[in-house]
Amino acid sequence: MKKSSFALASLALAAGAAQAQTTAPAPAAAASAPAAEAPKSDWTISGNAGLFSDYRFRGVSQTNKHPAFQGGFDIAHASGFYVGNWNSNVDSAFYNGANIEMDFYGGFKYPVGPVTLDGGIYYYYYPGSGAGNTFKVDNTELYIGAGYQTYSIKYSYAVSDFFGINDSKGSWYLEANGTYDLGNGFGLVGHLGYQKLKKNAQIVEIGQTTLIDNVTDWKFGATYEWTGWVFGASYVSTNRDFTAGTAALSNRNISNGTVVVSVSKTF
Repeated sequence: MKKSSFALASLALAAGAAQAQTTAPAPAAAASAPAAEAPKSDWTISGNAGLFSDYRFRGVSQTNKHPAFQGGFDIAHASGFYVGNWNSNVDSAFYNGANIEMDFYGGFKYPVGPVTLDGGIYYYYYPGSGAGNTFKVDNTELYIGAGYQTYSIKYSYAVSDFFGINDSKGSWYLEANGTYDLGNGFGLVGHLGYQKLKKNAQIVEIGQTTLIDNVTDWKFGATYEWTGWVFGASYVSTNRDFTAGTAALSNRNISNGTVVVSVSKTF
């Protein structure tokens, strides 16, 4: 949210006596001091919205490789405390009847020299999940991270059953992210992540029978910013071949490489 401040100043009109030739004009009144700036709020609110050709979460499509509209908001305090919400459409067959993902999070950022530490809790909620006597999908993770300039690392740990899968607590995800400004509105983006799956969260690749307990995903691409709008194109992929949800009906791979294009705006 953009903020503005202003100060008011007033000048007194000079008064003079002109009744006699020998009478000197009265001195002009001194200008009054500027009024004090109105105090700025310690709270800021921002929003974001975007359209994406695919919603990839840790490298795996959540929309059966179809477009997604996403958006949310953040509320932050000058102390470093923040809360927020983020939302996206998803494949309902993937999430047992839910066609919307709603994420809620809160945390605290604390600068230590040039590094900013960040920690908090993240909850993934899928309203309507659990239809037809299926299990309810949700997930709660604690996270901790550190950022330096435009680069960051983050570790997330599931304190609930991982996305509702029975006996899967303790699954974790480690990621590194970065951006690089090329100037004139152009930039580069990069991401590398590693997902460790515990117990029943392990899954099988297409055409295989061996349980997989880890997935590596990556992204690299470019962005262009124009009057507040950000246009992006990134190549996203994983080292695995998975299918799920609607894609499973045709054995479609939803974790192989693809280019995701997007347009988004923060306000």
